[in-house]
Amino acid sequence: MIFKNLKTRDWIFIVICFALVVSQVWLDLTMPDYTQKLTATVSTGVIDMAIVNENGAKMLLCAAGSMACAILCGFFAASVAANFAKTLRDRLFSHIIKFGNSEINKFSTPSLITRTTNDVVQVQNLLAMGLQMIIKAPILAIWAICKISNTSVEWTSSVVICVCIILVTISVLVSLVYPRFKRIQLLTDDLNDKARENISGVRVVRAFNAEAYQEKKFDDVNKEITSTHLFTSRTLGLMMPILTTCMSGLTLAIYWIGAYLINKAEIMERATLIGNMTAFTQYALQVVMAFMMLVMIFIIFPRTMVSIKRIDEVLKTDTSIKYKTNEVKPTVKGEVEFKNVSFSYQDSASPCIKNLNFKINSGETFAIIGATGTGKTSLINLIPRFYDATEGEVLIDGINIKDYPEEQLEAMVSIAPQKAILFKGDIKSNITYGSGSKKHDDEETRIKRAIEVSHADFINTIEKGLQAEVAQGGTNFSGGQKQRLSIARAVYKDSEIMIFDDTFSALDYKTDMLVRKALKEQLNDRTVIIVAQRIGTIKNADKILVLHDGEIVGLGSHKELLKNCSIYKEIALSQLSEEELNGKEDN
Repeated sequence: MIFKNLKTRDWIFIVICFALVVSQVWLDLTMPDYTQKLTATVSTGVIDMAIVNENGAKMLLCAAGSMACAILCGFFAASVAANFAKTLRDRLFSHIIKFGNSEINKFSTPSLITRTTNDVVQVQNLLAMGLQMIIKAPILAIWAICKISNTSVEWTSSVVICVCIILVTISVLVSLVYPRFKRIQLLTDDLNDKARENISGVRVVRAFNAEAYQEKKFDDVNKEITSTHLFTSRTLGLMMPILTTCMSGLTLAIYWIGAYLINKAEIMERATLIGNMTAFTQYALQVVMAFMMLVMIFIIFPRTMVSIKRIDEVLKTDTSIKYKTNEVKPTVKGEVEFKNVSFSYQDSASPCIKNLNFKINSGETFAIIGATGTGKTSLINLIPRFYDATEGEVLIDGINIKDYPEEQLEAMVSIAPQKAILFKGDIKSNITYGSGSKKHDDEETRIKRAIEVSHADFINTIEKGLQAEVAQGGTNFSGGQKQRLSIARAVYKDSEIMIFDDTFSALDYKTDMLVRKALKEQLNDRTVIIVAQRIGTIKNADKILVLHDGEIVGLGSHKELLKNCSIYKEIALSQLSEEELNGKEDN
């Protein structure tokens, strides 16, 4: 259960809240005793001001004490709830960060965002209210019922009937709304998904004049979540009118029964009965108030329970990628080997790559090419363990990647992904992102080399240079600029294995050639893996692997593949003429 995340300090505050609530209830239930004495005194017809002043002063002290307890309890409850929400968000975020791609795909990004934000807020609200109302309501109800149970049977019976009506009402209404609250959280995920999709793809939406279509998709989900909210709100809205009716009916019943009892009593007993009736009315209203507090809890409790289950589901989902703890010491550096490797995505009918066998020697430039959907990105995702191979072994420096500890494996591989991802901050923080929290003495030299290799010369021409602001997702830079910054980040990390997953696609041919030339000259001791669609980008690689339908159909140099691999030659001829292919190669 997620409440095990409460810290020792929180439990101390909870105990304090419990003590304050008990004190508050005792003070609230003590006031009717003084009311009874005042009423009985007034009913005799002989008013003793000393008694009135004494009891009035005690009632004021009880009220002031109750208010002080309520304020303090609210302070401690808010502190517990806020700290618990912070701890829960931290744990959720750190747990999600460790997820592999398969776990991310299982929940979906919008759902994980909702669970980390909206669901945590639901739990926080329940905890903040619960430490006051959930504790107070049963204590107040039981204590008040015990105090009235020794009085008239008729009065007690009226309270019991009223409580039964309230309990039946709460049970029926909560059973009706609970499934709808679960639906609301799922719809919230869907709503976030649609909003995220529309906002991130707004340029495409406008380009294809699809605003109406996208608005309808969003509106459909919005209408459904609105109608579900209306159903739950209207259903739970019945509680307060029913409770108010019960409260008014109970007051009327108490006075009707009191009038009957007073009328039958002796004259000397009537003053006492009037005092008892006044006190009993206050006790009875306290009972009803206790159930009103429970109603307020029940209004948010069903949705919170759904949120708790959703959060718990994430925390109980363990990542499929398991790492060893002991560092290994390979004898070679930068070597990658695939042995009988096959991989299929979860719930996929067939593997996307099949029985791959090849070796990348240390210091080689190794290229991968193939038609769209042949498994190029899936292949390179196995090297940094974004996924684990379904069959076979992936070796780095002669050791199975599953035997490396996480930090050691991450330090050995740097990657410039297919989609250039930049983070909010400045250019410098994005380039040095590859070093994590580590600071290097030669940071300036490394940044300079990263900019030179990636040919991100535009940095020197823009205002503020390295300190220039980067918007979230790098939306204030062009596709080519983002790709060059992504390449610079990978170069700055300076790992023994560097992967460039189609990161040259947005570069013009001249920049493409210059970046590849710089990689070869300045990183000639590093193993470079390039995934590309352009023949010009990969033709000078030491080895080129050709994929087709997830299988290797060619492996060799550019010249060898032109002679031996029809698929490679077909791709090459679709981009370059026969003369260009057989002519002098670019550098």
